Amino acid sequence: MHPDSPSSRLPAPGRRAVLGAAAAASALVALPGTASAAPDTRKTPVRRKPRALPGGGDLGPNVLVFDPATPNIQGRLDEIFRQQESAQFGTGRYQLLFKPGTYHGLNAQIGFYTSISGLGLSPDDTTINGDITVDAGWFNGNATQNFWRSAENLAVVPVNGTNRWAVSQAAPFRRMHIRGNLNLAPTGYGWSSGGYIADSRIDGQVQPYSQQQWYTRDSAIGGWLNGVWNMVFSGVEGAPAQGFPNPPYTTLATTPVSREKPFLYLSGSEYRVFLPEKRTNARGVTWGGTPRGTSLPLSRFYVAKPGVSAATLNQALAEGLHLLLTPGIYHLDQPVRVDRAGTVVLGLGYATLIPDNGVTALKVADVDGVRLAGFLVDAGPVNSATLLEIGPRGASRDHSANPTTVQDVFVRIGGAGPGKATTSMVVNSRHTIVDHTWVWRADHGDGVGWETNRADYGVVVNGHDVLATGLFVEHFNKYDVQWFGERGRTIFYQNEKAYDAPNQAAIQNGSIKGYAAYRVGDAVTTHEGWGLGSYCYYNVDPGIVQHHGFAAPNRPGVRFHDLLVVSLGGNGQYERVINDTGSPTSGTSTVPSTVVSYP
Repeated sequence: MHPDSPSSRLPAPGRRAVLGAAAAASALVALPGTASAAPDTRKTPVRRKPRALPGGGDLGPNVLVFDPATPNIQGRLDEIFRQQESAQFGTGRYQLLFKPGTYHGLNAQIGFYTSISGLGLSPDDTTINGDITVDAGWFNGNATQNFWRSAENLAVVPVNGTNRWAVSQAAPFRRMHIRGNLNLAPTGYGWSSGGYIADSRIDGQVQPYSQQQWYTRDSAIGGWLNGVWNMVFSGVEGAPAQGFPNPPYTTLATTPVSREKPFLYLSGSEYRVFLPEKRTNARGVTWGGTPRGTSLPLSRFYVAKPGVSAATLNQALAEGLHLLLTPGIYHLDQPVRVDRAGTVVLGLGYATLIPDNGVTALKVADVDGVRLAGFLVDAGPVNSATLLEIGPRGASRDHSANPTTVQDVFVRIGGAGPGKATTSMVVNSRHTIVDHTWVWRADHGDGVGWETNRADYGVVVNGHDVLATGLFVEHFNKYDVQWFGERGRTIFYQNEKAYDAPNQAAIQNGSIKGYAAYRVGDAVTTHEGWGLGSYCYYNVDPGIVQHHGFAAPNRPGVRFHDLLVVSLGGNGQYERVINDTGSPTSGTSTVPSTVVSYP
C-alpha cells in the first residue's frame, strides 16, 4: 500500500532519536545592494533617532522579500534550503517574506532557522499555489530533530491536495490557511515529536500519523485523522471530541485568554507591525474580516542587525522605540531591558540572543502589555542565573486588561556549544501568557554532558494568574517546571526528563526518586492543567527509576486533566503518574500510563 494512504497501518511510535547532527555553519546569501552592519564597538551609546524603513527598506541581508514578479524565486528558496537543511546548530538565519499576490508552482522547503511569512493583513492576501514543505530526508526519514523553523500568514493550495509539515519542537504554524489537507509526518511515517498550530484554517483533514503529541489553538479544521499519545485542542472549530486516553484527545471548547503574535505586513509600500487584540474564551481564527488590533509603523522600531551592542539596544528602548531583531546572532554583555509598557520585541528568522558573560539575556519590568515574539535565547559558556526574566522578583501589579505575552520565544542550553544556566525562564509578572515555547537543555550536539551544559531548572513561575498555552520543556538536571504562583493554568505540556543522568543518585531528590517534570508548589491553593505528558529515556543508566512525572499539593483547588507518563523503550521507569497516583510504566514497552482526572 502506498505510504501516504490514510488507511495504511501506522507504525508504533519509537523513542526520540538522540543522535547528534551538528552541522558546519553555512555561508550567507546576500541580497544585491545590501551589506551586513558593522559591529557597534562604541563604549558610550550615541542617542539615535527613530529609523524609518518605508517601502522595502533595509531589513538586512538575510531577509529576502519576494513579489510575484521576482525572477527565480524557486532557485533562491532552493539555495537557502541547501544551506539550512541539515545545519541544526549552524549560524545561518533567514526570513522569507512574500508580498501580497499569487505565486505559482513553488515548493518552499523550510530548513533550520528559516521562517516563511506573507506580508498581507490576512493569510488569504498571499497565496502560494504549491507547497511549503518540511520533510526529514536529511535525517533518514526521522523528523524528531526538525526544530527551529516556522510558517506564518500564508494561504497554500497544495499541488497534490496535501501539504507536508513534518516538524518537532520550536516549529510554529501560525495564521495559515491550507486549502487542502495537512500531513504532519515525514515521508514513510518515521518518528516525529511536534508541535503547534494557532490561528489557522485547514480546509481538509489534519493527518498527524506518527506525531507523538500536538497542540492546536484557536483554529478551524476540516477533520483530524488520529492520535498517538497526547493531542490537545482549545478553541478549535472541527476538533475531535474529548476522548483521552483512547483516543488521546483533550478538547476544550475555548481558550481562556489569547492574543495572537505580532506580525510584519505591508500597507501599500510601507512596512508596519500589526498587534492583534486580546481575546477571552476564544474560538476559531482571528482573520477573515476586519482585523482587530492596532498597527505600528516601522519608523517606531529600531531595526537591529547582528553586531549591535546591548547598550545600543537599550538606548533605543529608552528612547521609546520597539525592537525588530533581523536574522542573525546577537552577543550581549548586559541584559536587554524592556521597561516601557506596550513594548514590542519581535524577531525575524530565529534571531538569537547569547549572553556572553553570565548575564540575563532579557529582562522585562512589571509593566502592561509587553510583547516578546519570535526569537531564540542561547545560553553562553559562563553560567547565567537566569536567561529570560518576565517581571522582577516580587512583581505584583494587575495586568489582566493588558498582559505580557511571550510567543515563539525559545531557550536552548548547549547543542550549539557549551552553555549553562541555573534557571532558563522566570515568570514573575501576573497574568503573563506564555504561548508556545520550547525550553531545551540539549541532549545532542556540541557542549553536551550532565555537567557540561548544566541547567537545573527550566521554567519557574512565581507570578499569579499566569497562563501557558503550548509549553514544551525538556531535559533539565532537576525540575523542568516549577509553579509557585496562584491560579496558574497550563493547556498542553510536553516534557522529556534528562537522558544523560549518570545514575540514580544523580537525580535523587531527598527521599524522592527523581525530580518531577512539572511541580506545583506546596503552598499553592489553585492551579489547573489539561493534557500534560512526561517521557523518560535514561540511556546512560536504563535502570533509573523516576517516582512520578507530576507533583502537586493534594487539595481540591489543584486539578489536572489527562496526564500521561511514558518510558521510551524501557530506558528508565516511572513508578506513578502524579504524586502517588497512577500505574507504573510497563517495563520495555512504550505504552503510556495515564490519569484522566486528579484529584
